[in-house]
Amino acid sequence: MKTKLIASVLILSIAISGCQTKSVDYSRDDEGSKSVPNVIIIFADDLGYGDLSCYGHPTIITPQLDKMAFEGQKWTNFYVAASVCTPSRAGLLTGRYPLRSGMCSDKNRVLFPNSVGGIPEKEITLAEQLKKGGYVTAAIGKWHLGHQKKFLPINNGFDSYFGIPYSNDMDYNRPEGVSKHETFWNAKPEYFNVPLLMNEDEIERPANQNTLTKRYNEAAIKFIKENKEHPFFLYLAHSLPHVPLFAAEEHLGKSKRGLFGDVVQEIDYGVGQIIETLKETGLDKNTLVVFTSDNGPWLWYEDHGGSAGLLHDGKGTTWEGGMRVPAIFWWPGKIKPAVIDEMGSTLDLFNVCSKLANLDLPEDRIMDGFDLCPVLFDLEQSPRKNMFYYRGTTIYAARQGAYKLHYITETWYTKDDNKIIHENPLLFNVEVDPSEKYNIADQFPEVVKSIDNMVKQHKAEVIQVKDQLAERTKDKQ
Repeated sequence: MKTKLIASVLILSIAISGCQTKSVDYSRDDEGSKSVPNVIIIFADDLGYGDLSCYGHPTIITPQLDKMAFEGQKWTNFYVAASVCTPSRAGLLTGRYPLRSGMCSDKNRVLFPNSVGGIPEKEITLAEQLKKGGYVTAAIGKWHLGHQKKFLPINNGFDSYFGIPYSNDMDYNRPEGVSKHETFWNAKPEYFNVPLLMNEDEIERPANQNTLTKRYNEAAIKFIKENKEHPFFLYLAHSLPHVPLFAAEEHLGKSKRGLFGDVVQEIDYGVGQIIETLKETGLDKNTLVVFTSDNGPWLWYEDHGGSAGLLHDGKGTTWEGGMRVPAIFWWPGKIKPAVIDEMGSTLDLFNVCSKLANLDLPEDRIMDGFDLCPVLFDLEQSPRKNMFYYRGTTIYAARQGAYKLHYITETWYTKDDNKIIHENPLLFNVEVDPSEKYNIADQFPEVVKSIDNMVKQHKAEVIQVKDQLAERTKDKQ
């Protein structure tokens, strides 16, 4: 028995060593020349795991994203850093759990128009990282990492910015005599006094949200064409399908799923336009495109919210439906087409992009991402084997391999307090039981112990910093 254990440890050590020392230059083209790729990350807002036809939705038809998934990789175990907007976006752009940057809170789960804080200056964004490699950078769409000038994209690594500084339902101004239900289910742009910014300047208020998705796509295409001679990073963060829902006139009534479906299909149409632009400019063979979502669906809004498919619950929760999201990677001739059931996260995009741009990772801080390039280009196993599910500053659950342990469960957006602290944590095999129906903690006490030890180790190396979301003024700034 002892001999088998030593052998197993030795094999594991060799495997880990191999992963650490293997160095593949994925930036070389087919002829062996060095050429760093362009990177486009398209980030939807509140799009659920089950809201694309390639992820099983029966009446939302997304042919462009379906084609991307067929030609590239569709990931089925892909996670965000948090189940709400601000911390999720911070995780993607820094490659770090939001607790490390102070971009999560137990008081205010996201930033508001009267919030004082934002992304700290000491954080290195993906844009700042890629600027070191000579990239031209642009942010288009929803930011939600701080609306004051020092927190805006152009002061955090982006050369240009066009979009709204926070969620599209904020600054809402309900007219007298109009119910809250009417305000959101039959929304008009003037009900939401959200500013539209160009770099630091406000150019429209309230933003005409009927045409925002269209204008975001037009700005993205313009940026691609203007920078085809330089390596570029485009971060296109759509404001939708976050409620309230808006779509351009030409896309209204096109989906059997109603307005929500129209909104998703317009986003899909825009993705197709971007892919076509890459092909027309000859950039498709040298551009990585990633499509994913910031968190699960906003179920509270019924038919105006999305679907997590077979996953449990949605936005705001640490159940799978809140933090497991659709994810598609596309790079013709480079990424090997496949459906990937390995684990990955938006936290890993910082590492992936750094690897492709031949840039070293920051050494003065703990990074929480992994390099997924071996999976993308060689169909190897993912180096990510675990995930921590934070709600604010607290770990509610953790996944290790196939197993997920819940310490606390809570459904968001309900009138009743349903927070449950489990004296005996719940355990699910989310590969066998992705809907988290069958608690198997009693059957696998050793797994419970293993995950608990992993969580304790993680907590021991986390230094909590200033809460950037807690402080708000009485008036909007």
